[in-house]
Amino acid sequence: MRRRWRDYRTASGRSPVEEFIEELSDSDAAAVLAGMEEVRDRGLRAARHLEGDIWEVRVDGDRVIYRILFAEEGSRGQVLLALDGFNKKTQKTPRAAIELAKRRLADWRRRGDQKRVARGKRPLHQ
Repeated sequence: MRRRWRDYRTASGRSPVEEFIEELSDSDAAAVLAGMEEVRDRGLRAARHLEGDIWEVRVDGDRVIYRILFAEEGSRGQVLLALDGFNKKTQKTPRAAIELAKRRLADWRRRGDQKRVARGKRPLHQ
């Protein structure tokens, strides 16, 4: 199965993960993108499950560790939805980051279902 990454976008069109990556140095941005590519190619065995539908990509940058939180979406999990990116400063992934990723995923699903209903289709998430 061929997976692809998509960025979560806010209702106003912002892409928080894209903005996060753009702020990194070229070498750190390349490392983050390579980590995401590995998950795309190898699947979830290249990621770490956090809770519920939330997973993380762990990337070693230049003297800092980065995390990208994501969820599998699509009818067969072919979409990897990037929800949040941050510098990891503690051993454990911060609860606030996990909760933010969950809220963004719920928002993504809600807006997707609204679009489906508007087109006369049944919502995917109840």
